[in-house]
Amino acid sequence: MASSTPELKPAQPEKAVPRNGAAKGRPRRPNYKHIHRFPLPITIHPLPPLIPHNPLSLLSIALSYLTFYISPPHPITCSAYFDAFTSSIQVTDPKTIRVLWEMGFFGKGSLSRSEPSWLEREKKRRGLIGQSTSEEATGMRRVERREFKLERARREKEAIAEQLRVEGKLPDGPASDKSVLALDDEATSEKKTAECSASAPNDEPAGKTVTSRIKSVRFSPTVGVADINDNVEVEDEEHLQLSSEDAFFLSYGLGVLEVYDDTRSTILQPQSLLALLRQHSYFPPRDPSAVPEPDDRFMISYVAYHHFRSLGWVVRSGVKFGVDLLLYNKGPVFSHAEFAVNLLPSYSHPYWKETEERRKYVAAKLNHTWWWLHCVNRVQAQVKKSFVMCFVEIPPPSADDKSGEQDIGELLKSYQVRELAIKRWVPNRSRD
Repeated sequence: MASSTPELKPAQPEKAVPRNGAAKGRPRRPNYKHIHRFPLPITIHPLPPLIPHNPLSLLSIALSYLTFYISPPHPITCSAYFDAFTSSIQVTDPKTIRVLWEMGFFGKGSLSRSEPSWLEREKKRRGLIGQSTSEEATGMRRVERREFKLERARREKEAIAEQLRVEGKLPDGPASDKSVLALDDEATSEKKTAECSASAPNDEPAGKTVTSRIKSVRFSPTVGVADINDNVEVEDEEHLQLSSEDAFFLSYGLGVLEVYDDTRSTILQPQSLLALLRQHSYFPPRDPSAVPEPDDRFMISYVAYHHFRSLGWVVRSGVKFGVDLLLYNKGPVFSHAEFAVNLLPSYSHPYWKETEERRKYVAAKLNHTWWWLHCVNRVQAQVKKSFVMCFVEIPPPSADDKSGEQDIGELLKSYQVRELAIKRWVPNRSRD
């Protein structure tokens, strides 16, 4: 009796199933680690290591110093201009836009959500390029998430129908499943039908109304061919919009940004730029001859901005979530913001309690309530962010503020920052 041995075939690896049952694969992401490898728009040239027992290391260090002395590296210099109409700083040079975004995530595109990508989206819309943008990737994720939720709801309805059938509350058969699944659709269609019938006039039949709306269309006997020029270059209509804190940090803190005035003829020095930004922190902007207040909005926000930037955080605006600042570990392209920061002035100095007028002034500034705190904290808990209250200690007015000759470094040293993290306590999740 002959026995046949089945042919052994190598096991085929299972195909990876996309998340949420998505059949189409997502486009390949750019190498963000390489694109954003520099945290700030500054050039750093490290020296060779010094090895005490190796005399050649001293020669290598001396050669590096000599090379930098003969041919010093060119520092990064960016240019922007102040727009008095929007009280913001605008950057129009494409190279400068890429430098400021890729090295520290400064500013946002005027026609984009965050990264300036209007030109790529416009080229893709016209069929000139095939790569996808961040907005399209976000839209694709939202579509997949919506399909996943619809599929989950359908399975839940099927489970409910099966349970009702087991309990004997529904007749057996596929018709019951269809009736349960299509219950909402039927109700919606009936509602739409009722609305349409109610909106139609009672004295005219429906057929007559439809017939009266038909229009005649005449076609030309000759069909022309449109000339489409594919070589037309798309002009970039987007610019980078820097916040006041971003611009002053780049100009004063790093020294890599030259800000021109509204006429684009004069470069504003850090002292003049600070006075201009403090004037435009009010609405409407204050008169240039007015004495700056120590608790104006720009000083409070910039002190906190400079504080968190010096700690290595990427600081962005938090208006989307009802806070002042958002703190990212590396940047918005890598992960979501970990902390949501709200800025509050603190008047702990005895100067603010000396007179009744000053006490009323402080009370008018501190007008937040517990309702406001609970609302903001609830929003941050829903979006999985840690809520931080940042208190900025306001110093008393200085005589140098009136003359406008105070050193910026000494001015920033007079402010202090305190942080308080708040967590929403939920009884069924916080038993300890």
